[in-house]
Amino acid sequence: MKAALYARYSSDNQRDASIEDQLRICRARAEREGWTIIDSYTDRAISGASLLRPGVQELIADGLKRRFDVILTESLDRLSRDQEDIAGLYKRMRFADVSIVTLSEGEVSELHIGLKGTMGALFLKDLADKTRRGLRGRVEMGRSGGGLCFGYDVVRTADPDDRGEREINPIEAAVVRRIFRDYLAGQSSRTIAMTLNEEGIAGPQGKEWGPSTIHGNPKRGTGILNNELYIGRLVWNRLRYMKDPDTGRRVSRPNPESEWVVHEVPGLRIVDQSIWDDVKARQASLAFDTTGDSGNPMNDRRRPKHLLGGLIKCGCCGGGYSLISKDLLGCSTARNKGTCSNRMNIRRDALEASILNGLRKHLMEPELFKELCSEFTREVNRLRIERGADLVGWQREFERVDRELDKMVEAIFQGYPPLKLKDKAEKLEARKAELAELLANADEPPPLLHPNMAHVYQERVGKLCENLQREEDRGPAVDVLRSLIEQVTLMPDNEELAIILRGDLGAILRFAAGKKNPDFLSEAEALDNLLSQGSLVAGGRIDLDRTYAHFRRGKGKTEQLL
Repeated sequence: MKAALYARYSSDNQRDASIEDQLRICRARAEREGWTIIDSYTDRAISGASLLRPGVQELIADGLKRRFDVILTESLDRLSRDQEDIAGLYKRMRFADVSIVTLSEGEVSELHIGLKGTMGALFLKDLADKTRRGLRGRVEMGRSGGGLCFGYDVVRTADPDDRGEREINPIEAAVVRRIFRDYLAGQSSRTIAMTLNEEGIAGPQGKEWGPSTIHGNPKRGTGILNNELYIGRLVWNRLRYMKDPDTGRRVSRPNPESEWVVHEVPGLRIVDQSIWDDVKARQASLAFDTTGDSGNPMNDRRRPKHLLGGLIKCGCCGGGYSLISKDLLGCSTARNKGTCSNRMNIRRDALEASILNGLRKHLMEPELFKELCSEFTREVNRLRIERGADLVGWQREFERVDRELDKMVEAIFQGYPPLKLKDKAEKLEARKAELAELLANADEPPPLLHPNMAHVYQERVGKLCENLQREEDRGPAVDVLRSLIEQVTLMPDNEELAIILRGDLGAILRFAAGKKNPDFLSEAEALDNLLSQGSLVAGGRIDLDRTYAHFRRGKGKTEQLL
């Protein structure tokens, strides 16, 4: 039996050797069971509250490819402490015929998932409550309640009961005072951020300055201009943080003011009260609605959504392209931080027209798609040969088990006591039934891609483009088109913008087939293998994971680069 090992520890406070300790005792168990270890997967200093961890994601992907038969780990909470996540992982592994075995619980069943999942969730909640209790105790003494804001240093001490003290960092404090002065002088937060970046002054946590780092959100108390610690007022528990179950990212939510914990700490004042009051007055005068959630008009204004919103990236810095006017798109990093050299803009309607044309005519060219079909067929056949080796082994074992059972029947006829053969016979019968099921399901030939899918795809995209022009059909058409696009990259090239369109092959194939789960996706391993490697097609490299087309927009025409 082929086994995969998994180990994890939660925080930087734990030793890295914890990983090796977990793997060592798992290897010992695998040796006793006679299992062959295929690979080991690890996550270091990452909480088990989410499955968005590189090690466990690789483990799940390989499990779905059936690289191994069993996952071996120290305990179930190493895989996840979240009820939903551990149940989903268990369900997916069951579907792939991969069992989960832990040193603590043995072979994991539905009962373990229910009980241990609940215990893991309660552990996380209890840990969070105790942590907040300890932090509040520090705040009541005027110390840090977690986190370090720009302008201060932590006072290092060996006494765990004397931690949380802060002191003013003179260099950073001077930058804070400068930001307040420049803002009062009429400069925008964007101008201030760009100037600081140009001068090479590092921002909070050593990162670049951005406008939101400076103006923040006055009601939430975020941003340099809204941090009341700069006037010697410590406010704790203004916000609470929750993890988005879909992305795993922390999202802040405001707490009622009655739940805030406020302490005066005059020794940490950096900004004079008069300057602070003048800044608050300027923020209020610039706000469209001083009663709203934000004192910054840029935060209050909801920008219009467009067809490609969130999908467009700058080829120079990797940042997003966003609307800088009603119809013009530009690099957000270049505009807001000044750290990107890409100052080229593009009209939104021209970009959308180019992308729709690329989707319709170039993203699934029939000749290239024929090559993809051939590659897919070759990969499926290769996997069939590999599976054939398993098939021969299963067939031989089935015949051997059958012979053993015949011998036992013959032994009973010869007068051998049946009770002494009972246990062995039951095991052989169970293995025979298992092999019979494997052999019955192994011969199903997976259906292959049909080259005509490229033409069907182009017709369906053409129909979608027509639906975009009709108001009643536009919403669903936008959702479908966005699902086909992985990313649009804009790269300056000789005073023009090259447009690199990357489509999601899996979504495109589903769309072309017209089904949610088309039959050919049953050959998931073949597609996965193709998606993880490039292939040489027609003398040039084509990335089968993200089929793409290049276009250059300029001089009133669109040209195909590839």
